[in-house]
Amino acid sequence: MTTLSDQPKVITVFGGSGFLGRHVTRALAKRGYRVRAAVRRPDLAFHLQPLGDVGQIAAIQANLRHKWSVERAVEGADAAINLVGILAERGKQGFDTVQAYGARYVAEECEDAGIPLVHVSAIGADPDSPSGYARSKARGEDWVRQTLGERAVIMRPSIVFGPEDDFFNQFAAMARYSPALPLIGGGETRFQPVYVGDVAEAIARGIDGRLKGGTTYELGGPEVMTFRRCLEEMLEVIERKRALISIPWWAASMQGRFFQMLPGKPLITEDQVRLLRQDNVVSQAAIDEGRTLEEIGVKAASVEAILPTYLWRFRVSGQFRKQHEPQDAEG
Repeated sequence: MTTLSDQPKVITVFGGSGFLGRHVTRALAKRGYRVRAAVRRPDLAFHLQPLGDVGQIAAIQANLRHKWSVERAVEGADAAINLVGILAERGKQGFDTVQAYGARYVAEECEDAGIPLVHVSAIGADPDSPSGYARSKARGEDWVRQTLGERAVIMRPSIVFGPEDDFFNQFAAMARYSPALPLIGGGETRFQPVYVGDVAEAIARGIDGRLKGGTTYELGGPEVMTFRRCLEEMLEVIERKRALISIPWWAASMQGRFFQMLPGKPLITEDQVRLLRQDNVVSQAAIDEGRTLEEIGVKAASVEAILPTYLWRFRVSGQFRKQHEPQDAEG
């Protein structure tokens, strides 16, 4: 790990305890930054401590719904990162509340504090999208641009995968017990899965000042994959054979409407079904203008290389499969 200087820079990371947040925290700590993880529940952020030296990483309470807590979180910081996002609305945690107004509050407080911001949005952010998630992401981006201009860098990743992801892990868990997996809309939606470590490195380089301010980067992996191909790759890794059943859009919407009413984290929501109607890949404009992961200088890891490092636990015998053991003892 990089040796800390006497007064290393302080970086406030909103959403620092989440899936992407822990990898961003690690990347910053390795560079010698002091990390202030601004989260709603600091008592659930102790897993960040081993990622840095003693005293290098601290969690503080902040909620993007309350501007005063955002102000307190950036006080004395040298830069900020906003990773906060939700895939499903729950109670007061709505798309606009978190991803639009929350982004606005962060940008305004960074402007008042005179510090730069790396703001993480998503490919597909569009003010005219039928998806509330995508519309709120676009509104958040607009407020960041209008407020900070050249002092902000916006990152738009495609679907992010890694050890704690909610995509491959979720379907691999389903494959343990279900004889079939759903292909929403026929499984033809295209993704460009990007490894969480690569996204974290790109964000850290933005904090390093190595990226062009006022620019929106689109982050995708080395391969464009359909929804169907993603599930096929996952099944190959966990060594199970499962039927892939096409679910029409109308049926998927009805299922999403039902699941989102259940308590806990929904399997899928109606809004996510709307989002899946659009491909989630790096745009040609971003490629032509050099606003990609490759141009940042990060060599993207492939799904094929990374999935076996964490999905092995979903195999019938985990990582200890015998040489002549059938691939799927359950059929």
